[in-house]
Amino acid sequence: MAGRGGGAFALVALCMLELALHVASAAPGPAPAPAPEGLVPAIFVFGDSTVDVGNNNKLRGCKAECRANYPQYGVDYPSSRAPTGRFSNGKNLADYIAIFLGFDESPPAYHSLPAKGVVPQMKSGVNFASGGSGLQENTGLLPCGRPVYSMTDQLEKFTAAVQMMGDDSDDLISRSLFFISVGSNDLFEYAYPWPTPPNRNDTAFLGCLVDHYKTYLQELYAAGARKFSIVSPSLVGCCPSQRAVAVTHNNDTDEFNCFGAANKLSRQLYPMIDSMLQGLNADLDGMNYSLSDSVGMAQMVFASGGKAVNLTVVDTACCAGTGRFGVGQCNTSAKLCPNRDDFMFWDGFHPTEEASFLAAIEIFGDTGKYLHPMNVRQLAAL
Repeated sequence: MAGRGGGAFALVALCMLELALHVASAAPGPAPAPAPEGLVPAIFVFGDSTVDVGNNNKLRGCKAECRANYPQYGVDYPSSRAPTGRFSNGKNLADYIAIFLGFDESPPAYHSLPAKGVVPQMKSGVNFASGGSGLQENTGLLPCGRPVYSMTDQLEKFTAAVQMMGDDSDDLISRSLFFISVGSNDLFEYAYPWPTPPNRNDTAFLGCLVDHYKTYLQELYAAGARKFSIVSPSLVGCCPSQRAVAVTHNNDTDEFNCFGAANKLSRQLYPMIDSMLQGLNADLDGMNYSLSDSVGMAQMVFASGGKAVNLTVVDTACCAGTGRFGVGQCNTSAKLCPNRDDFMFWDGFHPTEEASFLAAIEIFGDTGKYLHPMNVRQLAAL
């Protein structure tokens, strides 16, 4: 048994999902007390499968690998009789951040709402995230078989909903929290050992990602957003599928026996995002943000072999296939480990509910080691 609430070989891009590494949170402790009711009126969620709560299950033409549509996804979710659309055995990172803010769980997936239900739901929040998406428009296209809901799509749906709300939206949007977890899929697809173009420039690639990120944040600000919680890509090379990639292809492993090329990109990207946010904060009146140093959190976890957060298995999937590190499809034929709260990874790409819970504790209440310039509790209280 496992789970506090009680993919599929998911596109290799999903693996990179920071989700896998956001779980690299710091020392465990009791869950923060929920925020006082009314601290933020709503939470809006954007990004990839680390925070998707069902949008991809509604995506026609999307490969099964990109949808959390097997019974194993949500096996520990409270009262769940069907897959929840979360790439987890239970709740995910967006759920726990929402819970700590005083909500029951993440707001519902945008594509689970009837057309007439979007505007009423905006009053407490909507989840626009889509597994496999990235900062670049075509990220996720190859593994998913068709474009997923890109960040551009997600923002277009949000801004359209804000416009339908009319003038009543201004105060609501400015006081709400915008929770964003994206970028890992871009790193994974770039780092994967395809034949390397002779003119590939890592610095230029990462700079392009940061430029995209900046544009999305500016668009959200223009729509009224003021409070941004940013989960940076973590050590994307350490999820089970990427450990397997490192061993299979030229044995490119780092000090944690993870895929070195991917982790190198993660370490370069974080300070670039940090610098970009500092610049926006200076330029945009009233903008405030909280940025997680997911790389630092991950390094702490892997350096201790998981002992720092009471996780005993940090390299193998709990919903295991037959491949090395338990890599394979987390489908009806997969074997489930009995001690799920001991595992960092649920499948080859994503963290367990327990790992997401531990990460959320840090993101919400960290005292300055991994969250800058403030944590989410402090951000919400502004």
